[in-house]
Amino acid sequence: MKKFNIRKVLDGLTASSSSSSAAASPPSGSRENDMIQETLQSEHFQLCKTLRHGFPYQPSSMAFDPVQKILAIGTQNGALRLFGRAGVECYCQHESGSAVIQLEFLVNEGALVSALADDSIHLWNLRQKIPAILHSLKFNRERITFCHLPFQSKWLYVGTERGNIHIVNVESFTLSGYVIMWNKAIELSSKSHPGPVVHISDNPMDEGKLLIGFECGIVVLWDLKSKKADYRYNYDEAIHSVAWHHEGKQFVCSHSDGTLTTWNVRIPAKPAQIITPHGKQPKDGKKPEPCKPILKVEYKTTRVGEPFMILCGGLSYDTVGRRACLTVMHGKSTAVLEMDYSIVDFLTLCETPYPNDFQEPYAVVVLLEKDLVVIDLAQIGYPIFENPYPLSIHESPVTCCEYYADCPAEIIPALYSVGSKQKRQGFSKKEWPISGGNWGQGTLSFSEIIVTGHADGSIKFWDSSALMLQVLYKLKTAKVFEKPRSKEEKSTTDIVDEDPFAIQILSWCPESRVLCVAGVSAHVIVYRFSKQEVTTEEVQLLEVRMQCELNEVESPEGGGEQASAVSTPGTSSSPQTSLPQSHPSTSSNNSSDGLRDNVPCLKVRSSPLKQSPGYQVELLIQLVWVSGEPPQQITSLAVNSAYGLVAFGNGNGLAVVDYLQKTLLLNMSTAELYGSTDPHHRQPRSPRKARQPSAGFCDGNDASATPEERCKSPTSGSGSPCNSDEDSKHKFIDRVMSKSKRISKTVANDFAKISRKINMIADQKDERRVRRHCSLPIKKQQSCVKEMKRKHAASFRETSLCDLNARDNSFSRSRSSSVTSIDRESREVVSSLYFCDSLSKKSETLAVPSLWVGTSLGGMMAITLSVPSTPEQRMQQPVAVSFCGSVVRLKGGILRMAQLDASGTLLPHVYEPWYEPNAPEEEREPPRRRRPTSPPSSQENQDCQYIVVCSEKQAKVVALPSQNFIYEHNITEASFVLRADVVTMTSGVGLACFCANGHIMTLSLPSLRPLLDVNYLPLTDMRIARTFCFSNQGQAMYLTSPTEIQRITYSQETCDNLQEMLGELFTPVETPEAPNRGFFKGLFGGGAQSLDREDLFGEVTAGKASRSLAQHIPGPGGMEGMKGAASGVVGELARARIALDERGQKLGELEERTAAMMSSADSFSKHAHDIMLKYKDKKWYQL
Repeated sequence: MKKFNIRKVLDGLTASSSSSSAAASPPSGSRENDMIQETLQSEHFQLCKTLRHGFPYQPSSMAFDPVQKILAIGTQNGALRLFGRAGVECYCQHESGSAVIQLEFLVNEGALVSALADDSIHLWNLRQKIPAILHSLKFNRERITFCHLPFQSKWLYVGTERGNIHIVNVESFTLSGYVIMWNKAIELSSKSHPGPVVHISDNPMDEGKLLIGFECGIVVLWDLKSKKADYRYNYDEAIHSVAWHHEGKQFVCSHSDGTLTTWNVRIPAKPAQIITPHGKQPKDGKKPEPCKPILKVEYKTTRVGEPFMILCGGLSYDTVGRRACLTVMHGKSTAVLEMDYSIVDFLTLCETPYPNDFQEPYAVVVLLEKDLVVIDLAQIGYPIFENPYPLSIHESPVTCCEYYADCPAEIIPALYSVGSKQKRQGFSKKEWPISGGNWGQGTLSFSEIIVTGHADGSIKFWDSSALMLQVLYKLKTAKVFEKPRSKEEKSTTDIVDEDPFAIQILSWCPESRVLCVAGVSAHVIVYRFSKQEVTTEEVQLLEVRMQCELNEVESPEGGGEQASAVSTPGTSSSPQTSLPQSHPSTSSNNSSDGLRDNVPCLKVRSSPLKQSPGYQVELLIQLVWVSGEPPQQITSLAVNSAYGLVAFGNGNGLAVVDYLQKTLLLNMSTAELYGSTDPHHRQPRSPRKARQPSAGFCDGNDASATPEERCKSPTSGSGSPCNSDEDSKHKFIDRVMSKSKRISKTVANDFAKISRKINMIADQKDERRVRRHCSLPIKKQQSCVKEMKRKHAASFRETSLCDLNARDNSFSRSRSSSVTSIDRESREVVSSLYFCDSLSKKSETLAVPSLWVGTSLGGMMAITLSVPSTPEQRMQQPVAVSFCGSVVRLKGGILRMAQLDASGTLLPHVYEPWYEPNAPEEEREPPRRRRPTSPPSSQENQDCQYIVVCSEKQAKVVALPSQNFIYEHNITEASFVLRADVVTMTSGVGLACFCANGHIMTLSLPSLRPLLDVNYLPLTDMRIARTFCFSNQGQAMYLTSPTEIQRITYSQETCDNLQEMLGELFTPVETPEAPNRGFFKGLFGGGAQSLDREDLFGEVTAGKASRSLAQHIPGPGGMEGMKGAASGVVGELARARIALDERGQKLGELEERTAAMMSSADSFSKHAHDIMLKYKDKKWYQL
């Protein structure tokens, strides 16, 4: 292997393209590493989108195929979402990104016409699993306002803003020469323009009569054959929509003043009826007060009973603040159905697709701004159908998410069993009416779960197996807190203005079913899964005091005992003896000098908490205010069920909590974790007594008493491996108490005054104002800096995007005394945590429980944990902590750490198998700690473990226990990595990265050889950076909009099988028979009148349209080509079998009819012969 100078490697001077890693290990280590056979190759990777789940973002239009039973929704960004039965969904996108203003199905033809706001219309082929555009037509001179496609017609009517109507052949997507001009449609005496076309429809009983509605209030009945207007209907108010009665003798118009006008076709002089559904009828017979516009009306008839008239809008103007409503008028009854969001569109689902028959409506599909509701019209009270689609992702805004592929098979049934009890009641008992399409034939062999955290504190578990998405279980974390009843009661200790319960980070162990969440209000909650319901009298609470940097800078002493735990009465049930309170009581919000101190951000619930089966609170951890400084938000989180520990970090440092004993094990600043190996050489910001170095980190056999005291659990007794001296414990407590009293009243008051001043300063003037305060005493100046830093503090994930230069640090940082340098240097936060059994020290020969800590400045430290071996000892003896110092440094913040064995296989995390925590003692199984395959004992000069570390800039592989660099790869120079995960594929283990410049990359392990680099998605939204995550088996996802999840795959195997796994939208279904005209209607010419549109609109009769009017744009392929690439062999065979069955059935029916006709003919012949013989010899007068 080629060798490079280690100094050049660390300085980042090696070219990023030289993915041949820089070897930093001795030759023996290189030879050992060369023996690892990597099976993962570049041909195992391919990137493609799979499915999009969730509610269509910003919907604008909707259409329904009554025969195929498929629903289509268009959005304002040009997206199309098609829905069939549960699990049959499809997403496609118009390239222009313009809003979809209208959709029209070619009923039972497997095609869809979309009209866009950029005056283009498109024909989509739905007979393939991934729909594609066949034809497009772009209008150049007129704006499209309305489209209408009659049932079983290939001619599309297109109304424009100028009031004209053009006709398009949807087969060839060419314009007809037949045009209806606005000046011919309205009366010649009219001098004003009628406005845009807002409605087009043909008479249900006469296809040759076209009803045209203009915005100004004029409605025209146009005779297509004679090319003139038969009738014109005038009303003073603007028209929004028109609906026909199925007999074609009446139609209803909705107007802008909240009125509905009913017109008889042959009486255009005045409306037959004028009603204001929501208007107050005055007693003196005057005109009702005007109401809001009725945006849409539909008129549907039934064979038995009164017709339905369904409308949206029209409410009275005095109903200010009332939610949007859908009104259902059936006979004399009027039902007003309130909706949660504004109504975008609605459609009435009917039994027949023919407009000239009784409609028999059975449901109403209501498209809301953020929801889809289907109302059952056949049941009393109009209940809604239970929606089977995963459209509730945005019920509360998603704040974080995690993706778990190849998780244990039993976890999905367990979550479903407890989640099924949470379902709402009162839904319609009928089946979901949108039931078209078929499921895909192929499936994935592994189960997948997506976990989403939301702004209201809720957490949702989704079953995402087999390209579907179904909610399993919902957890509400806000139940453990007291909620303010009004804004006036809002606590003054909140550190966020809105959504104080929002979830920020998730850490979940599917095997042990332990869940840990961190919220924006600096709180951490540990949950355990139980199938039994329990009532918790008092929530187990642990308050942690993570000291702000003000005390750290002012402290003249070393040792770093600036943090401690505040035990609360909620921890009284802990078997350990809690540390006595060393700070003022939490019942007091302010200290004696007027600063908020020792107060958590949220108030914990005081009443008993009823916890249903599912996830139940094990421990609540809250960070508290310290001397007027709010706690910083948590930036990293990890939980381990085998150790019973949870670790979290922020800008102040690291804390480790034993959630079994409900005690705090460790609470230290990041600088003290480094110890004497701190590469930054932090210096005091003011001339003061030098701090004692934090030496003595347990590196080898060199350990001193002072750091061991600090490493020790606050509740450690005589059995502590670190220190068994009781006097040391009391000295520790005394130092903590004296530390809390070190801030004088004068400094605190000055800090409060400057804080109020700083809050009034604009962000762009902060640095200049600090320079003006340089004449203040040093303490005041530092307080000013601290306040400004708190004002600008943000979460780690957002900081990684905004301050790239601060992250792209070298190891020889400049020591400028400016405020900017101080601010950047002190921004180091704990960015990544990883529990594992590892060889953390060079002298170790056996893997021991460890915690690896990564920081935002590229440092990685190791902490070893001494966990009691038996369950009895685990609950009685404390966990001891010792430090190993810094192990490796990288450019950029640490994002991900993982562990490989000597063969290059990913070592799974250690966990404890799940058991019922609320089972009786005699039935409870003893907890069994599950370990990954332990590495063999390390011999001298032999490495048996590898740690993989990925930062925002580079990745490294380090051999353990020698801590030699084996491989190194510079991932990016101009950008930075947003998300990195070590993933398991079918063929091996790799490192997957998503960069801010939109590149998705995969690297082999352990050699860090590039396998995939695709420019997929440029970072255009902070949401993508916050929610993008990789998972095993080549799966990934991100939140592409506030309401939608986009799933992608980077696995070649999944891409090859994608066509088989996707569902089919179009299925062969026979069109219902047309309604029977009846004997008398056929005899006297009644019933529906057909029209030969081909003869009327064809090129022979109508001529050619102007070429400058519209431009034809062919799609990516013709119909035959699309059918060829439509779907797999399974789908083709299924269609062929169905076609053969239908043909055989029709042949059988034909044979039966032929036999019946032959029998009837024989009978008729026999009767005729008998009659002939009877009257053969009779005379005419004998008849």
